[in-house]
Amino acid sequence: MGTSPMPTTPTLLARLACFAACTAALAGCATVAAPRRDDPYEHFNRRMYAFNDFADRVAIRPVAVGYRKITNDTSRRLVSNFFANIESPITIVNDVLQGHPRYAFTQSSRLVINSTVGVLGLFDPASAMGIDARTTDFGVTLAKWGVPEGPYLVLPLLGPTTGRDLTAFPVDQYALNPLAWYAHTREWKWEAQYLPQMAYLVTLRSSAIDAEGLLQGVYDPYIFFRDAYRQRRLYKIYDGNPPLEAIQALQGDDNIDVDKLLEEQQQYEKGRDATRQPPKKN
Repeated sequence: MGTSPMPTTPTLLARLACFAACTAALAGCATVAAPRRDDPYEHFNRRMYAFNDFADRVAIRPVAVGYRKITNDTSRRLVSNFFANIESPITIVNDVLQGHPRYAFTQSSRLVINSTVGVLGLFDPASAMGIDARTTDFGVTLAKWGVPEGPYLVLPLLGPTTGRDLTAFPVDQYALNPLAWYAHTREWKWEAQYLPQMAYLVTLRSSAIDAEGLLQGVYDPYIFFRDAYRQRRLYKIYDGNPPLEAIQALQGDDNIDVDKLLEEQQQYEKGRDATRQPPKKN
């Protein structure tokens, strides 16, 4: 009996979604916290980060690059609109659970309008009508219910998460995700029922390529992803406007040695430049 790829596909999707979001997080947020120090599983996390980075470079990114070569901006935008529309129930249900019926109504309106007038979500007339998109998830719901964040974790293929977000993951990706509903109710030859999820994976990774330049010159990509992930989650929980005390708590350490961080950055850049030097001829 063959093995089903179902457990890996949504976790890959989550990692790619996180990559796209995290690379934009530090550029888009108004306040950038100093590096976190409360990372009890850092050794394990760094090994998993390296594994995920390797898997991305050898298997996922090349497919995304190929996708971009055979498509244009317009076609990619239509595909992204389609998948964003399909995943609207995740936001709608969580808006209800968070006690935001107004948000749930507006996002339900977007779903109806874009699914009909917008031709199955390919187009976005709802935005033209002033009904803006918003996203949320069960991890944010748990945070609003008072569930603590838990430790930061990097898991194989799943990527950055926390104890709280890991607990929430099955709710969003299995119980509320229409792509998962579609796959679970079909059994096609060569596991073809997972093709929509794979197409979504490629779309997400393709959208992240434009943000890869943010990693150029980063002292430690692991720290970048870790802090960007946690900062992005903080802004999600507080609807884009976290209080000052929450930002300070995100930093986690008031005794950051900035001079030491700058020194480490300089040492890293010197080491990187040295490895780029062509070998001397004898």
